[in-house]
Amino acid sequence: MKILVAEDDKNLRKVLRNELSDAGLNVDETDNGIDAIEILKKDEYHVVLLDLKMPGLSGMDVLKEIKALDVPIEVVVLTAHASVSSAVEAMKLGAYDYLTKPFKIEELKVIIEKAYEKKKLVSENLLLKTQIKRQAETYKIITKSPLMFEILENVKKVAISDFPVLICGESGVGKELIAKAIHDASHRGNGPFIPINCGAIPENMLESELFGHEKGAFTGAHEKKLGLLEIANQGTFFFDEISELSPQLQGKLLRAIETGSFFRVGGVKEIKVDTRFLSATNRDIKNEVEKENFRPDLYFRISTITLFIPPLRERKEDIPLLVEHTIKNNPAFKNKRFSNEALRILSEYEWPGNVRELQNVVHRVLLLSKDETIHSHGLPSDLIEDKMISGKRLKDIEREYILKVLREAGGQKMKAAEILGIDPKTIYRKLSSYGITD
Repeated sequence: MKILVAEDDKNLRKVLRNELSDAGLNVDETDNGIDAIEILKKDEYHVVLLDLKMPGLSGMDVLKEIKALDVPIEVVVLTAHASVSSAVEAMKLGAYDYLTKPFKIEELKVIIEKAYEKKKLVSENLLLKTQIKRQAETYKIITKSPLMFEILENVKKVAISDFPVLICGESGVGKELIAKAIHDASHRGNGPFIPINCGAIPENMLESELFGHEKGAFTGAHEKKLGLLEIANQGTFFFDEISELSPQLQGKLLRAIETGSFFRVGGVKEIKVDTRFLSATNRDIKNEVEKENFRPDLYFRISTITLFIPPLRERKEDIPLLVEHTIKNNPAFKNKRFSNEALRILSEYEWPGNVRELQNVVHRVLLLSKDETIHSHGLPSDLIEDKMISGKRLKDIEREYILKVLREAGGQKMKAAEILGIDPKTIYRKLSSYGITD
């Protein structure tokens, strides 16, 4: 343990140095407040014994400077002029303890040992936070949620294998980010990562996009085209919203995953690939299997490992971080900020569209607001209204919000889906469940 004694009394410094050195501690000393700060800047100490009355800088001023250095170090204040006010001030400035001269050396040793234990805990906590921050930054996932940190730990575990992974979660929770994190952490990280949204491409085009086609395979096929599965060789292929695949394509995909081979549309030559398959869905895929909308053999093949991503309403501590991240990623709005009240309202909202909806709302508010500080009155009215809603089920709240957005979009479903930050097929499915089909 390394100790700095900052004390202007020469005799007391000598006693402290001898007693603490005999106890096996590494002790340095100074009689000046300014020198104490310079010493602390140059080397790492675990505990400082600090006199309040010193030339150069007072002990209180030294305490303030130590706090400004923002280093994990514990300070024990020593003084012959004890007062309640000075004790309170020293503790407010971050002192670990406060001793009045004269004091017993054994009492001081006990306090030093306890201060050192606290310093170790603080240092370990800082290290852990740094590691977590680096881990999250590595995956480009903004979070401080224990639920998400558990997901990130599982990402590291599943990345080492080539087993298929099924990522489940509501629309907008960041399933593709998790898939990319698995890819980046795997031995395929330097290879291609090819995502495709199975619900965003018309069915008559999707087969050609996946498997490619030969020249003349169909009208308009003027030349050979490589499929995305072929391009993903030596890398990772990510099927987003895989439950949207037609039964015909489900069968062809099952064969490709099982054998690592397929045929281009109109082709007779088998194409071999070495690709890892990741999939995602916002549906209850087991229910889709039971309803015979999804092949059970394909389900078992793609779900060797399953990860469930929690919705934003279950990790609301991430909302202020995501808001800040969205602002930082838009240099035009770098001077803008949300007030504490506005952040509170954002944090209390249920976010049926999850992170995607939050980002869309933040972008819209940043764009429309003329003030640098965005207060609660600058938020969309539905967020304010939602704060006052009580006793309603989440499904009812979600239904009201979707229908409200649809009305504001003039009944245009595509525009409403864009505002909500959800896939167009999702809004069609939601409206159908509400009995709205036209």
